[in-house]
Amino acid sequence: MKINIDKFEIGNKRVFIIAEVGNNHNGDFDRAKLMIDKTVEMGADCVKFQMRQIKQLYRSKSLEKTGEDLGTEYIIDLLNKFELSIEQQRDLSNYCKSKGILYMCTPWDTKSVEILETFKVPAYKVASADLTNLPLLDSLAKTKKPLILSTGMSNNNEIKLTVEFLNKRKVKFVLLHCNSTYPAPVQDINLNWINELKKIHKLVGYSGHERGINISLGAVALGAKVIERHFTLDRKMEGPDHAASLEFDEFKNLIEGCREIELAMGSSDTSERKFSQGEMINRENLAKSLVASKKLVKGHIMTHNDIKVLSPGQGLSPQNYDSLIGLRLKRDMAKEDYFFSSDLKSSNQVIKDYKFKRPWGIPVRFHDFNNYLNLIKPPMFEFHLSYSDMDLDIDKYLSGTYDCGFVVHAPELFKGSHLMDLATPEIEYRKISMVETQKVIDITRKLKKYFPKELKPQIVANIGGISMDAPFKENIKESYYLQFFESLNELNLEGVEIIPQTMAPFPWHFGGQRYQNIFVHVDEIAKYCQKFGIRMCFDVSHSMLTCNHFNKDFYEFAEKIAPYTAHIHMGDATGVNGEGLQIGEGEIDFTKLGKILNEGCPNASFIPEIWQGHKNNGEGFWIALEKLENLL
Repeated sequence: MKINIDKFEIGNKRVFIIAEVGNNHNGDFDRAKLMIDKTVEMGADCVKFQMRQIKQLYRSKSLEKTGEDLGTEYIIDLLNKFELSIEQQRDLSNYCKSKGILYMCTPWDTKSVEILETFKVPAYKVASADLTNLPLLDSLAKTKKPLILSTGMSNNNEIKLTVEFLNKRKVKFVLLHCNSTYPAPVQDINLNWINELKKIHKLVGYSGHERGINISLGAVALGAKVIERHFTLDRKMEGPDHAASLEFDEFKNLIEGCREIELAMGSSDTSERKFSQGEMINRENLAKSLVASKKLVKGHIMTHNDIKVLSPGQGLSPQNYDSLIGLRLKRDMAKEDYFFSSDLKSSNQVIKDYKFKRPWGIPVRFHDFNNYLNLIKPPMFEFHLSYSDMDLDIDKYLSGTYDCGFVVHAPELFKGSHLMDLATPEIEYRKISMVETQKVIDITRKLKKYFPKELKPQIVANIGGISMDAPFKENIKESYYLQFFESLNELNLEGVEIIPQTMAPFPWHFGGQRYQNIFVHVDEIAKYCQKFGIRMCFDVSHSMLTCNHFNKDFYEFAEKIAPYTAHIHMGDATGVNGEGLQIGEGEIDFTKLGKILNEGCPNASFIPEIWQGHKNNGEGFWIALEKLENLL
C-alpha cells in the first residue's frame, strides 16, 4: 500500500521523515526560519508546524481561566505566547518551498483547515488528540489531501472507528503509533503495537516523544514508513515539547540511521538468501571444495577414495560429495584439482574462434597462461598479478615470443596487507606503494620481450583514494587526484602506460566494505584525463554500480568515458555491490552499451571480467565471449 505526498511515495522502501517544529520556535519567526534551514541541512523530508485558532479551540471559561485545571491553564498561556500569526505561517510555507523542503502543518480546528487550504499544502497531519474528532476529520477528508494521523491516547476501538470513517470517505492516510507523553518512558512505548496497527491499516509509521533515537530506529526496522520527531534548537528552552525533542546532531544521526536501515532491510523478495559481494569473497577464501585426492584420468569411475574436502571454496561444494560417486570423469585431473558443477553435467561449454571488431583477450595468471594458450589464441592477454606473482621468475612460465599483445593488472594488495595507494597524503604509506608500483612497471617491461607486438603495454591499476569508515569530504578530493599525478611523475614510466580503472563506490578488501573516493564520478574522471593527459580502463561493472548508487544514467556515463577509454573490463552488475556478474545476468543492456563503445572507443581492447570466470578452464569467460560476439 502506498500514497503520494508531493514528490514522496509513502510506503516504499524509503522512510518519510518529518521534523516537527510545532511551537518549538517559541513564537520567534526568525527562529522558525532558522529551524527550517537546519531541517534542510540535516536531511529531513518535511518540516511541520501547528496552527490553532484559540477562540475556536477552547471553551470560553477555559480562556477566562475560571476554575480551569492548572495544566490546561499552563498550556493556554504558552499557546497565546508562542502562536505565530497566519501571515507568518504563510511566509514559512513559502520559505520552505524556496528551500526545497516540504511544509506541513497540523490544524487543530476547522478554521485552521480553511486557512491552510489557501496555502495549498500537499497533506495534513492530525494530532493524537484529534484522532477521535470526527467533525475535524470530515473537514480534512473534504480537502482530498492525504492525512497522517497519530494514534496516541486512543484505544483499539477508537482507532478502528476512525479508520472505518476515513475509508468510507476514500481518504488516503497513514497511521502513526505514538505514546503521547513528553518525554515518553521507554517501558511505556510498546513498539510491538506497530505490528498490531498494521492489522488495522497497512500503512503505518511512528511518532516518537522518547529521549534519544534508538526507539525510532527500532520502529523503522519494524516497518514504520513514516518517522516523526519533534525538533528543537535547545532542549532546555521553555515549552512543553522541548524536553521530548531532538537537537540538531541527534536528529541528523536519526536520519542517517534511518537511511542505513533502509539499505539493510534489503529487497522485499526474501524467497531466497542471496550472497553479498563480501560474502562471496569470504566464501571463496574460507569455505571448502571437493578436490581430487590423487591424479585421475578421463573415463575413471569415481569412488570415495578419489575425493577430498579442502579449502579454499573455489570448486564444487562438499554438499555434492555423493553426486560424484559413480560418475565417469570427462577430463584428466591432477592431484587436488577442483571438481566443478560442470563435472556433473553431460557436456561442457564449447570454446570456439571468437570474432570481434576490436582487440580482445582473457585474464590470466603466470601459472595458467600456457594452459589457456593451448585452448585459445586471442589477440591479447591480461596478466593479473598478485603480490606473490611479483616474486616469480617469469622465464619459468614464458618462453620464446608470442604473436599477441598483453596488458598487466597491478595488484591491489601488496605484502603486509598494504593496499596500493598512490594518492594518499601519508608519506610513508605512499612510499611503499611507489616502490611496489615500480616493481610492477619493471615486470611489465620484462614481459615486452615475450610479446614484441606490444609496443607500449598498459598497466591497469586501482590507484587508491580509499577510506574505511566514511567517504571523503568533497573539498579534499582534489588533493588526492593531484597527489596521484605527482606520483606518476615520480615513477619511471618509460615504455609503459598506467591506466586507472573506473571504480565502484564500495570496493571490497579483506572481505569487507570500504569507500572509494576518486575515479568514481565520470565528470571528475573526464576533467583529470584532460588535465593530465591520461587514459582509463573502463570497468563496466564498477561504473554500473556507481550509477545505481548515485542515481545516474549509466549509458550517459559510458558516452562520457568512451573518449578516454584505452581498455575495457566487461562484466554485468546489479544494485550497488553486485559486480562481476555473467553477461546478461545483471541490469546492463549490452546491445545499447556496445553501440556507445563502438562509436566512442572503437579501438579499445577488452576482456570479460566475470567473477570466478576462470573456474573449470575459463568456462565463465567462454560464456561471456559468446554472448558479447556481434556486439563489440
